[in-house]
Amino acid sequence: MERAINAIRRIWSAHDLRNRILWTLGLVLIYQLCTHIPVPGADLAVVQTVKNSGSGNGGLLGVLNFLSGGSLARFSVLAMGVQPYITAQIILQLLTPIIPALQRKVEDDPREGRKFIERWTMYLSIPMGLLAAYGQIQLFQQVATQNNLGTILPNFGFAGANLLPTVATLLAMTAGTMFAIWLGELISENGIRNQGLSLIIFAGIVNDLPGRVYQMWTDQNLRYILIGLFLVLLIVAIYAVIYVTQGRRNIVVMYPGRRMGFRQSMPVKGTLPLMVNMAGMIPIIFSSALLSFPAIIGSWFLNQGNALSSFGQLLVDTFSKSSSWSYMVITFVMVVAFTYFYTSVLFDQQNQGEQLKRVGARVPGVTPGPATQRYLSRVQSRITLPGALLLGIIAVLPMLVGKLIEVFSGAPSNASSAFLSLGSGLIIVVGVVRDTFLSFDTELKLRGYDESLLVR
Repeated sequence: MERAINAIRRIWSAHDLRNRILWTLGLVLIYQLCTHIPVPGADLAVVQTVKNSGSGNGGLLGVLNFLSGGSLARFSVLAMGVQPYITAQIILQLLTPIIPALQRKVEDDPREGRKFIERWTMYLSIPMGLLAAYGQIQLFQQVATQNNLGTILPNFGFAGANLLPTVATLLAMTAGTMFAIWLGELISENGIRNQGLSLIIFAGIVNDLPGRVYQMWTDQNLRYILIGLFLVLLIVAIYAVIYVTQGRRNIVVMYPGRRMGFRQSMPVKGTLPLMVNMAGMIPIIFSSALLSFPAIIGSWFLNQGNALSSFGQLLVDTFSKSSSWSYMVITFVMVVAFTYFYTSVLFDQQNQGEQLKRVGARVPGVTPGPATQRYLSRVQSRITLPGALLLGIIAVLPMLVGKLIEVFSGAPSNASSAFLSLGSGLIIVVGVVRDTFLSFDTELKLRGYDESLLVR
């Protein structure tokens, strides 16, 4: 406790760190205030009715609303949060190894290549935002119609006089997403470094978390069971995330000795730590964003009265019901796959084999250069497996608990369905808090503070 208090004093006494914290808090506050700005033309009375009815709490709308900080339930212009940007990132990262010209652009000059990818990610976020906005409106309209609650947007459609209001609505929601992305960039530049988008998502989840807990408390029969399970899951998530992200495999590396006058010192034995979970919380965020996209695509084909309508309904049913076993399996597979994919991308960018060769270091028994890189890649792939599996289990565990509660209680409960939205969100919260602590830990060490904020 005393160490934490001393660290807080050090952080607050550092002028630049204090300004970064205040910048971050101010921008997050602006984001939260903007989540209360409704979409133009929306019938707020119907929106409130849908929200109070609890319709879709355990489905895709519940997940999207949780990750957007409740702005979707308020039908805010920030209802999509930063998910279109994340989807654009996924698309470009998947295309980079496939398109040779794009891969050369990134590999020839990593710094310029990174700027190129960031620029085109921003460009691609605009059409992705328009498509996602249309899909979310269709999903919201479907929930309201199926429950006979009215129409969210009475003038929505591309026919006749509805064209202009529809375009204005889509542009307003896309502009809200771009504004959220801009706030995230400002946080990364002027606030807590490299944590902008993560903190935007984190703020939304934390903002909606008390409502989810209260939702559990309102269940008279399962009140104490739900709260107890939530606390247990919270402790398990904190322990598991820290345990996985702290895991290391130390590779023995021999560094060349230094020449001092006419004497040559002996080679120095060191270690190269490889992380069990190099990707951090990115796989959870990516899988959440990508899993929502097929249902949004399916919503485009609803109410068409043909084979496409049936296909759209199949996509919506498969990817919008987080209480289904198929959704849990897909989530688990996606988290594991993205953990491997993102780890591979990061590890190839670092090119540890070439870096060791440049300083004259080598792994005993392995040829320097490409052979060392292949050896390290094999080791990294093996140690990533337990980290990826554990991350996938943690992601689906709250969903599984929510499903089991519904099975044993005999009927779906709005309170128990809150667990279905807590899976990815809870892991993201724990991961972002840990990454933020590590960021402050690094800043304090650069200023001569030799004690860690985290227990190693």
